[in-house]
Amino acid sequence: MSATDSLDPVDPDGADRYTVISADCHAGADLLDYRPYLERRYHEEFDAWAATYVNPYEDLVADTADRNWNSARRIAELEQDGIVAEVVFPNTIPPFFPSGSLMAPAPTAEEFRRRWAGLRAHNRWLADFCSAAPGRRAGVFQILLNDVQEAVQEIRWAVAAGLRGGLLLPGTPPGSGLPELYSSAYDPIWAVCAELGVPVNHHAGSASPPLGDEPAARAVYMVETTWFSHRALWHLIFGGAFRRHPDLRLVLTEQGSGWIPGVLDMLDYYHGRLVAAATKASTAESKFGAGLAASMGKGPSEVWRDNCFVGASFMRPHEVPLRDRIGIEKIMWGSDFPHDEGTYPYSREGLRFAYARVPRDEVAAMLGGNAARVYGFDLDALDPVAAKVGPLVSEIAEPLAEPPAGATSPVFARGASVRVW
Repeated sequence: MSATDSLDPVDPDGADRYTVISADCHAGADLLDYRPYLERRYHEEFDAWAATYVNPYEDLVADTADRNWNSARRIAELEQDGIVAEVVFPNTIPPFFPSGSLMAPAPTAEEFRRRWAGLRAHNRWLADFCSAAPGRRAGVFQILLNDVQEAVQEIRWAVAAGLRGGLLLPGTPPGSGLPELYSSAYDPIWAVCAELGVPVNHHAGSASPPLGDEPAARAVYMVETTWFSHRALWHLIFGGAFRRHPDLRLVLTEQGSGWIPGVLDMLDYYHGRLVAAATKASTAESKFGAGLAASMGKGPSEVWRDNCFVGASFMRPHEVPLRDRIGIEKIMWGSDFPHDEGTYPYSREGLRFAYARVPRDEVAAMLGGNAARVYGFDLDALDPVAAKVGPLVSEIAEPLAEPPAGATSPVFARGASVRVW
């Protein structure tokens, strides 16, 4: 079955169900369980570091923390939520990191050696974790950008080890000391991902500069963090990464989706003004665009159409009417399991809240078909599971009168019409 077909599994009683793949879930090992995956030469350093490390995240020390690494519990809870497969981003603390790797600032030169060892340990743990549920997990592997050649070698290892969720692209926030993402210094990374057919994923939270821990700083972080994540889109477009590597695919995850049409309009505007000199027109901005038309190739909206996707985690009702402008074939729903802002255990209700009046074939694409195509899931293998646990087509078609009393996900925020730029 094609990943974009609108066919849904049918259970033995004849009820149609959706095959749901969450394009945004998180997992990781318990801290000490990373040790066997570290190179032996780091064991003493790890033991000393782990002995004094205090985990800053309440959810990673709570009774429910094993949702991150208990494979059987995880499968059971996802199936209870109607989900049969998942794209797995990191969540727990890798060795030698001060925090979760998504939130950690870029390492200094002195920190790089140990941080790199820690991420490689996570990748090896993740390969085993995904192999415990064949065909149902696409693990997203991690790199650092400080050493491009080391990163390329790790990408090749990860894909050979079965981690088909693709690369997690770190951010290059102000002050990181790294070349910006538009730099051709990263071309070997784009080239190997295109060659091996795995996407480059950029997740929210991984590109913001450190702002401190004052109340105002935390508020500013919440306002700005998605914007800093969006920057990867225009950096790679204007940097010409997709011209040089036309098979490269970029996925922007847990950054909302309602911002995409407006940002594409803005990027097209600037592209048109900047490349005017190449078309013998004249604009105030054209003097800044010398050489841009040749170096970047297609315009921003064309690049989005041909190369980009959105992991539209817990897509909200006000974003759904924009789906045609975003591209229905570009949108991949995610539950953000096991995070508090995710939809578990109310994913069915979240889907009803967002998609109740959406045509069935479009819902099928956004809930599973698109993710299957991007991440290489086999729908023929997943459909029999979905025939038992997937949400009923008739159920999702029924509007939700009231959000569940215990729901904490933003999807249930009534009247939420904020555009996150």
